[in-house]
Amino acid sequence: MSLLRPLSKLPDINSAIVLLVENEEHFQQKLADVMVNEKSVLVKVRLAKSLPLPATQEQNRPRIDLVVFIINLMSELSLQSAEASLKHLGQGYFLGKVCFMVTNARNASLPAERMVAVRKLASGLRCPLLYAEDQTPDGVTNAAERLLVILRVAAGCVPMTTALFLSNLTRCIVPTEEEQQKLDFDA
Repeated sequence: MSLLRPLSKLPDINSAIVLLVENEEHFQQKLADVMVNEKSVLVKVRLAKSLPLPATQEQNRPRIDLVVFIINLMSELSLQSAEASLKHLGQGYFLGKVCFMVTNARNASLPAERMVAVRKLASGLRCPLLYAEDQTPDGVTNAAERLLVILRVAAGCVPMTTALFLSNLTRCIVPTEEEQQKLDFDA
């Protein structure tokens, strides 16, 4: 099994390819169905439970412009699967071509340390962290629209904007302990 590398193949003109990685596969198909209806650019969606991808189809695999890890916060296995899959990405993906999307963030029974772990993961890799509502059609549509903005930039379909620039604007930031104490004190 080889590493997935972002610049190993040439891009297709006016198209963008996204890889949605979700261990439980309940949200990724809904998200994919909405994303392929994009009109401004041809969007191709690939689905995977985890990485690495099978090496047997590597020659036929198109260039992947954006990798999205979908994490269900109610499942510890979902977080573990995403963390294990990260090892199979080339370093070039962490320059604006990886994004995390979490579901069930509003659930009252959510373990607080799991949300902190996801935020630290996204912050440590300097990647965007998006929150999605996966229970309603409007929530799925809103999540797809936010992902499409990032995907168009990562695929090079937005002039004068790079994925690294967008990543710097949208990355997740976890405050240091000192900053958090100041925030807690001010509140």
